[in-house]
Amino acid sequence: MSGYLIGGLLLRQIRNGKTAFKNFMYFCIRRWFRTLPNYILILAFNVLLYYVLYHIVIDDIGYFIVFLQNFAVPHPDFFTEAWSLSVEEFAYIIGPLILYILLLFRKNNSKEKLYIVMVFIIILAITYFRIRYHNNHGLESFETWSHSIRKVVIYRIDSIYYGFIGAYVAVNYTSIWQNYKKRFFNIGMLIFIVTHTFIFAYDAKPNDFPLFYNIFYLPLISISLLLLFPVFSNWKTGNFLKKQITSTSILSYGIYLINYSLILLTIQYFIDVESVPVFMKLILLLVYWVVTFYMSYFLYRYFEKPMTDLRDSKFIKEKFN
Repeated sequence: MSGYLIGGLLLRQIRNGKTAFKNFMYFCIRRWFRTLPNYILILAFNVLLYYVLYHIVIDDIGYFIVFLQNFAVPHPDFFTEAWSLSVEEFAYIIGPLILYILLLFRKNNSKEKLYIVMVFIIILAITYFRIRYHNNHGLESFETWSHSIRKVVIYRIDSIYYGFIGAYVAVNYTSIWQNYKKRFFNIGMLIFIVTHTFIFAYDAKPNDFPLFYNIFYLPLISISLLLLFPVFSNWKTGNFLKKQITSTSILSYGIYLINYSLILLTIQYFIDVESVPVFMKLILLLVYWVVTFYMSYFLYRYFEKPMTDLRDSKFIKEKFN
């Protein structure tokens, strides 16, 4: 979904003729104002909480600040949900950078065609990296695969660029995107169901089927989800449901950052959730969700939105746009 949204913004920028280096810098700066302030703040809270609860100072915190903690190695066992944000941040940088280089050397080519060339260069490069990993490493368990491939930038960044393909088709082949949406949806569901039916029917584990997991599984999931987008991007909802979806989406980044490490793990530190009665578990679940949403709301209103609004300041626009 991130790739679909960001790819659409990048295509709009290309169509508006904003392909100078400063324009691509402005594109990245807008993404950074949206993601970095919240991330750095919650990272700091996680470091402080980890020290208070466990009396441990996190080493190499600088890697987290520049999103290198899982660039080519497994993500550390700290602030673990941040792995996917690293994937997104590098996607915001690498794609526009490659596109800018292509535009420098292929000035007479269609800029939108170079966009799709950039996408396939990245997908093929990441596929190559996964093949190299497959040829040089063994897999002992699902956890090994998840930490060593699924959560590592150089093996996962292609998932964002499948969304870029969706944005390209939606913009340039709108009739196909809309007229074949049900067919795409059915194919996507079929790929998803068949893939997981195989996994459950054969109890397929990464150590037994390393080729499938290392090379094919993650792209199949990305493609299957991408094929669902035409239906959902044209989905019409009632005003009430639309309002609820919009409200939740506004808070979603804050929810993503705080729900696990700050809230859930803190609850589990003080309460042995597995040993309490079912009724108490339901109470804890309710508390977990209420605290998560309220903290996300305050984070958005008093920090995230003010920081995001800075990207539309006169100085930033005059300097980079």
